[in-house]
Amino acid sequence: MAAVYTDANFDAEVLNADKLSVIDFWAPWCGPCLALGPTIESLATEYEGKVNVGKVNVDENPNLSINYGITSIPAVLFIKNGQVVDKQVGAAPKSVFEKKIQSHL
Repeated sequence: MAAVYTDANFDAEVLNADKLSVIDFWAPWCGPCLALGPTIESLATEYEGKVNVGKVNVDENPNLSINYGITSIPAVLFIKNGQVVDKQVGAAPKSVFEKKIQSHL
């Protein structure tokens, strides 16, 4: 299951992580975000132990959205060693996310 990241735990769980993190910035009122949800959950299961996969609710965590310049959702950030190394804005097929993950492992 995808982790839930917040303003409070983001630094410890994502920025200080020793592996790639895939973070889905979403909101419950966003149709494309809801459509992407099962893909994110599937990635969380498939890459468990190898990649941190989680979600940030932009309504509940505005500071993270501001810090990362999230202006359109869904937005998926790929963070490694505390830095954004890739980004996917908008819903996309699972294969797109898998290719991005593989390129950063």
